[in-house]
Amino acid sequence: MGRYCTLAVGGRRLRRAVLAAALAAVIAGCAGGPADTASLAAADNDPAEPVNRAVFDANMAVDRAIVKPVAEAYRDNLPAEVREGIQNAAANLNEPFVAANDVLQGNFSRAWTSVRRFAVNTTVGIGGVVDRAKDLDLPPHSTDIGQTLATWGVGEGPHVHLPALGPSNVRDAAGTVAGFVLNPLAITGYGRVTTLSYARGGADFIDTRVTHLNSLDEIERTSLDFYATLRSVAQQRRQAEIEKAKRGSPGK
Repeated sequence: MGRYCTLAVGGRRLRRAVLAAALAAVIAGCAGGPADTASLAAADNDPAEPVNRAVFDANMAVDRAIVKPVAEAYRDNLPAEVREGIQNAAANLNEPFVAANDVLQGNFSRAWTSVRRFAVNTTVGIGGVVDRAKDLDLPPHSTDIGQTLATWGVGEGPHVHLPALGPSNVRDAAGTVAGFVLNPLAITGYGRVTTLSYARGGADFIDTRVTHLNSLDEIERTSLDFYATLRSVAQQRRQAEIEKAKRGSPGK
């Protein structure tokens, strides 16, 4: 888990929470202690910072007005067991995409794990609502096109802050677009399957926002510069994911 950088005096109330699944994923796994100032002092390869900060502020405004209230209602009105089932089903729909990227990265054993997880959970796991594969020693893991490009030696490029999706870089932004286009569920063109793909994305989005309701509030509350902190954490977290992909390490 990464470390949090110093956080927050005089932060605008508009910067209250974070919109994107990508941003939430960045925070997942980060520890609660402050990160050393050196990571923030590196300027983090952000030549378009004024534009990125404007996008960040817009994301925060939308999150405060819409996304965070929806996430809070979702958390408060659905039992934890139901939320876990939705999360499991969403992850199961993504297994073919994970397996395809594992193959492209040369991680054939992980690809085979993903294929078996999809087969088991789609059948005896009731469409993935129950993670039966984990009980068979087939642990979940995640990967994406950005990680695939990184394992091929593509550099990350400058930092960018994407509308709705949060902090990223040029390589991973391209990977995100390609992921929308090339996801096996989406490219079938079959109405129900495509709808499932969008449903998976929406469920994953809300679930990750719910997971980090408290942690993001705490980061903002204690941050000297919320934008710079999240940018730094995003880069640290992403680098850890890429190193894991290169090693073919199991687990999320």
